[in-house]
Amino acid sequence: MWKLKVIGPTIPSMYLDKRLKDDNDYGFSIFKPNHKECMNWLNNKPKHSVVYVAFGSLAQLGPDQMEEIAWSLSDTDVNFLWVVRAEEEGKLPKGFLDEKVPRKGLVLTWCRQLDVLAHDSVGCFVTHCGFNSTLEAISLGVPVIGMPQWTDQTTNAKLLDEIWNVGVRLKVDENGIVRRGNLVSCIKKIMKDEMGVIVRKNAEKWKELAKLAVDEGGSFDKDLDEFVCELKHEC
Repeated sequence: MWKLKVIGPTIPSMYLDKRLKDDNDYGFSIFKPNHKECMNWLNNKPKHSVVYVAFGSLAQLGPDQMEEIAWSLSDTDVNFLWVVRAEEEGKLPKGFLDEKVPRKGLVLTWCRQLDVLAHDSVGCFVTHCGFNSTLEAISLGVPVIGMPQWTDQTTNAKLLDEIWNVGVRLKVDENGIVRRGNLVSCIKKIMKDEMGVIVRKNAEKWKELAKLAVDEGGSFDKDLDEFVCELKHEC
């Protein structure tokens, strides 16, 4: 009875086509972000020098996995911003926040992800590949390192890696854990090696396509107009 319509990317307008001046967020936040601290820290970092790590509002990583991520970030020679929800902080290795973080990292309980991904200092996004995070990374042109946890995230990670070519997917061991050597290697590929240049170029391509889709005359713009027209029985 209804034609299939293409929706999105459903990112606030000011991060894409900038046609709606007041459309700069989703209108709600599950947790209170440490926005000022986050932005001040990012503003003092060079372009594409920060690895942003976040696993959404629901993922619950085990203590072993949290430890592997923590020491991976410690072992790299890049800056990192890691979102660790308050209820997950107890899983961090003893001494990590006091000894390792002040030197080159920042750990926050929450942040405004769109603002982080849009910041010039961010060079890579380590993500659980939730669909919102996937859309945001593509729409803002940020290379990704995929660490899917459940449901659609495995498929999203495969698309990001093998189809859209905007990043890599981490491998797990026989216990389902991503080990530090794997993560360190992938961060180096994206942040330091020639592969990073390639995926960044691809990410920029998808960013421009996302803008074109939602801008005036784009595919989503046209489909939305047609949908409204049909609802009003004017087509």
